[in-house]
Amino acid sequence: MSAIAVHELVAGYGSTQILHGVSLEVGPGETVAVFGRNGVGKSTLLRAVLGFLPTRGSVSLFGRKVTGWPTHRRIGLGVAYAPQERTIFAELTVRENLSVAASDRLAASRLAELFDLFPRLRERLGQRAGTLSGGEQKMLVLTRALATGAPLLLLDEIVEGVQPNLVAEFSAFLERERERGTSLLIVEQNLDFALPLADRYLVMAGGRFLEEGRVSPASRTVIEGHLTL
Repeated sequence: MSAIAVHELVAGYGSTQILHGVSLEVGPGETVAVFGRNGVGKSTLLRAVLGFLPTRGSVSLFGRKVTGWPTHRRIGLGVAYAPQERTIFAELTVRENLSVAASDRLAASRLAELFDLFPRLRERLGQRAGTLSGGEQKMLVLTRALATGAPLLLLDEIVEGVQPNLVAEFSAFLERERERGTSLLIVEQNLDFALPLADRYLVMAGGRFLEEGRVSPASRTVIEGHLTL
């Protein structure tokens, strides 16, 4: 049973169509990375899967067809989302931001584990989130998603603008998530971050997939060829 199965998905904003009949699958415990330049439809793909946008085609999560479902019902099946934007409550503290996710015992235990990896957040629990650095705000967004313990995680360019040492920390934890059996759909431009984590990759341009395959030593050259065209 696939964590995600998308078939002939069409989506956009108002009268502007962005996705032109894309199909993809993420298996249980699999990591799939979607690469592409800005504006090709990568973020739209995640938003369409989550139900933020009206769509045509079909979307299934964990074997259940969710086409037409509202976002909260889809997330309730076990989906966590870390968006590209720093979607934090700037006037609230780090602790208050995390309380949105840490509403039960499971999430609280997950937070303790995450604090071991990201001790800077533990040190800043009482600090207003809007005063964190850009990288720390991204860390907060990722930690909030991971704290849910959801078996499916969608990441939208989570390391954009993040310092290299933090990128390494993000990679280390996501590698642990893979070992746990979490399914990951990663939208990225940073090959150094996403490619070592991925089992398979897809390259998107113009709202369509141009290339896909299993990750191998030759994958970087193939992907970079599309990104530099």
